[in-house]
Amino acid sequence: MTQRSQLARLGLFDAKVPRYTSYPTAPHFSNDAGADTYSSWISQIAPGSAISLYIHVPFCRRLCWFCACRTQGTQSDDPVRAYLKVLRAELAMLGEQLPAGVSLSRLHWGGGTPTLLQPDMMRELAAAVAEIAPFSDTSEFSVEIDPNEIDGARMDALAEAGMNRASIGVQDFDPKIQEAIGRPQSFEITRDAVDMIRARGIKSLNADILFGLPHQTNARMTESVQKLLSLSPDRVALYGYAHVPWMAKRQQMIPSDALPTPESRLELFETARKLFLWDKYAEIGIDHFATQEDGLTRSQQDGTLKRNFQGYTDDQADVLIGVGASSISRFPQGYAQNAPATSAHTKAIREGRFSTSRGHVFRGEDTLRSRLIEALMCDFRINSAEITARFGTPDAQLQQMYRDAAAAFPDMLQITQDGLFIPEGSRPLTRMIARAFDAYDMSKAGHSAAI
Repeated sequence: MTQRSQLARLGLFDAKVPRYTSYPTAPHFSNDAGADTYSSWISQIAPGSAISLYIHVPFCRRLCWFCACRTQGTQSDDPVRAYLKVLRAELAMLGEQLPAGVSLSRLHWGGGTPTLLQPDMMRELAAAVAEIAPFSDTSEFSVEIDPNEIDGARMDALAEAGMNRASIGVQDFDPKIQEAIGRPQSFEITRDAVDMIRARGIKSLNADILFGLPHQTNARMTESVQKLLSLSPDRVALYGYAHVPWMAKRQQMIPSDALPTPESRLELFETARKLFLWDKYAEIGIDHFATQEDGLTRSQQDGTLKRNFQGYTDDQADVLIGVGASSISRFPQGYAQNAPATSAHTKAIREGRFSTSRGHVFRGEDTLRSRLIEALMCDFRINSAEITARFGTPDAQLQQMYRDAAAAFPDMLQITQDGLFIPEGSRPLTRMIARAFDAYDMSKAGHSAAI
């Protein structure tokens, strides 16, 4: 039996499973974590520790049809300036509750389109962040940059604020595909943005590219990847396009009959993967690639790679605080999410309270299973000694979990003396294998294709 037929037999081309950027996943959040819980968790952060901060800017000049993020379109700066005031007020509230001596391990501005902020707005936001916590000695400040929505003045403001890692969304360089997904962005515009980034001494560059888009072929994927490689990004996220028009209504604009089949999606992924590997990038987890010198590669090599809402990370902070509408925070005690709607979030902050509307308090085996799933997603293996030392889990219990997973995926997993291992040929199934360690009911949630 060929590898492709084995994958098909096990349901890879039909399954819909979580991406496991959290556990439990966001559809299982409830109202058991509100503003009081969120405040309590902030107060329990250890004084002098390093935390991560994510700031969400939910505005775009145009709404790309492929995107399923919480965003809203605007042609005016007025709602953006009003939202900036809310962000500043939220940061001030956060600063009042943070313990003494806290510093920033990571700062990330995401969206939406953070680069639609005017230069003075960028400086205001950066100053508001600086008022509550300084950068640590090894911090990273990254910003999602839309090449269509950036200029020299805004790039100067970001560089002055301390940005040392830029992230650009490519998706695909083919004009026909760009037209089908509502994302016009030429290679030349993207190259010019990269040139602006590097001209300001910002050496670290992330890029996102998608497979599974309408009209994509192996030849078109090859051409787009080669163009991307000519820009020499340090990290690349090769995400599968998630077609979920029942959740993201704008995706109804995308011609579903032009989408590749699940089998073709796997071929597109493998085409891109081979090109990155041929260019000496290290393969990171299920969908990232990085240069040999990048922090992700070093983190994978020393066993400290993590996974969060931004994908794979080398950030070791135990706390990630999300600021802005819909942002999610992660604490050792659980998750807390701000009100998704900008209006509801704004109302809460203006009333002097956090907008936390849902979340999850860890209970039972949550933290154990979270680590098991993260280990599989990051390292393709579970080390029994690490799990036992950290959680006190009896070896007999772990062995039973391994046997159950192996029984669900015959001949695809290896139970070793050290624990559980996913061989290279089985790795397209990783999200499905992780699902075998998920104790929550998946029937309530709509998830994306397994490949």
